[in-house]
Amino acid sequence: MTIMSGAPPAPPDGGQHRRPIISAAIELTARSGWPSVTMARLAELVGVSRQTVYNEIGSKAALAEAMVAHELDRFLTVVDAAFEHHPDDLVEAFYEAVRSVLELAEDNVLLRAIVSASHGAAPELLPLLTTDAGALLARAKVLLAARVRPYRLPLTDDQADVVIDLVVRAVLSHVMQPSDTPARTADSLAWVATRVLGVEAARPLRHT
Repeated sequence: MTIMSGAPPAPPDGGQHRRPIISAAIELTARSGWPSVTMARLAELVGVSRQTVYNEIGSKAALAEAMVAHELDRFLTVVDAAFEHHPDDLVEAFYEAVRSVLELAEDNVLLRAIVSASHGAAPELLPLLTTDAGALLARAKVLLAARVRPYRLPLTDDQADVVIDLVVRAVLSHVMQPSDTPARTADSLAWVATRVLGVEAARPLRHT
């Protein structure tokens, strides 16, 4: 990867150019592939100096992480919305959350670029959703735990966290390698998750 020797670390929240730089990197990755993404090219696309790109991002490795975090925010937003829509029905909240994530994944340009890395296109990106996905999983689990606990489950927080961990990992697996439609997968995962959590579903599996 192209990394500037001695490049300063990116600021915690970034400056005014950080988001445009990340957006440009995602678009360039989708259009031309990760190897084509350089700090000089991003500087040209955003209309800033190359040093500004380094100041905002830090390195190409940090850029890859920032891109994934940027897209993760979009996925967590739809999860949040699903629980807002169903404050009294955990089954439906789970179903909508998983379905929305999987539908969003189908058209996500960065995700498609990362998945193509499994075929040798950009191996630097693939670990961010596999072996090095710890930060991504942690953020998703924190949000889901906060959303699930108000439903007053017949489990301790530690027990609920075990189920949440399983659900998040299962969803990520289906994001990376879908095995059915988003609706069918969401229905199955909601059915399993809510039963393990001790919730009586108001309906059987829809998509059988």
